[in-house]
Parts: sequence; C-alpha cells; structure tokens
Amino acid sequence: MTWVAENAPYIAQLTGIHLVQSILPLVFGLIISIPIAQLARLSRPVSTVILGASSILYTIPSLALFIMLPVILGTGVLDLANVIVALTIYAVALLVRSCVDAFGSVDDTVRQAAVAVGYTPVRRFFTVDLPLSIPVLIAGLRVVSVSNISLVSVGAVIGIPSLGLLFTDGLQRDFMTPLITGIVITLLLALVMDAILVLIERALTPWTRARKAVRP
Repeated sequence: MTWVAENAPYIAQLTGIHLVQSILPLVFGLIISIPIAQLARLSRPVSTVILGASSILYTIPSLALFIMLPVILGTGVLDLANVIVALTIYAVALLVRSCVDAFGSVDDTVRQAAVAVGYTPVRRFFTVDLPLSIPVLIAGLRVVSVSNISLVSVGAVIGIPSLGLLFTDGLQRDFMTPLITGIVITLLLALVMDAILVLIERALTPWTRARKAVRP
C-alpha cells in the first residue's frame, strides 16, 4: 500500500490515459459500424461479405497490430493514435455484427407503419430503427468496452502509456505490487464502464421499464 500511496499521481495519470484509449475507439467504432451494418442489410450476399470481413479483422493478433501501425502512422505524438486506431479496428470487427443484429431486431411492422405515415428513410432511422435497436446495440458495446479496456494494456509492450506499464514494470522488477494494482484498476474500470452503459441503456429506453411495470 505504501508504493500505491507514493505513486498515486502516476497511477491516476495512467488510469486517465487508459480510459481515453478505451473510450474513443468505442465511440469511433460505433460511428463507423452503424452505416456498415445498414449496408449489410441491403442483401444477404453483401451481409455475408461484410460479416466475414469483420470476423477476419478480429483475428489479427493485437500485438502484431500495435507493432505494425506505428510503421504506417508514425511514432512520437501519434503513439496514442496508434492504439486508438488499432482498438477502433477491433471495435468495428465486433460491433458490425452487433449492429446488424440490433437493426434486425426491430419489428418490420413498425418500420412499415412508419413508412405508411410518411416517414422518410432518414427520419425513420433516427426515430424508429435506432431507438428500438438500442438494447441490442448496448449489449454489443458492453462486450467491446470490456475488450478495449483489456487490450489497451498490450500497447505498454511497445512503450505506449497505459495501466499496462504497471504490468511491465512489475514483471521487469519482479515486484508484484504494480502488477496487482494494474489488474485491480483494470477490473474496476471494466465494471464501471459496464455499469455506465447499463445506465445509458435505461435512460434511452424508458418504454422498456413502462412495459415491465404494466405486466401482471
């Protein structure tokens, strides 16, 4: 505990950097995945190709990707960008399928009713498809958030700051306190992020609580 107290500012700094590298790919991945998922819904062959490509993306070893991206994007001030790009790729790989499933969960009769009353495709998407798909979308985001928080640590192997530096520091010095501290904070971050996403889902889908309330 003495080591933790003495290094609290450093640990807090690494935690903040870790969060940034975890959250930004989640946001970017969702923004990219939604239109791709809409494209996948055009036809079964298109869906098969897109879902197959997303599955292949996720098979790329994380360490190999982290090492390869600095060669492409450069190093220095772009170190954090390398991790964010890598994790965005993984986020898209997971979220495309979740988005396809989410939009597929919307009842077609509801879509047809929206068209019947004169909704344009854009208005229908934002007022019908997207709100009704939120429960499945959030479920996918919860998986990706946990994955991102874990994968960020890999960047420490090539010197990119995150809680992963506590792992490498502990291993190099054969000192367990930094290692255990990093693991505990990483687990706590994953739990907090998951709880926040659950709260966001509840806030964005009030009708689900109303539906449960009227059940006998």
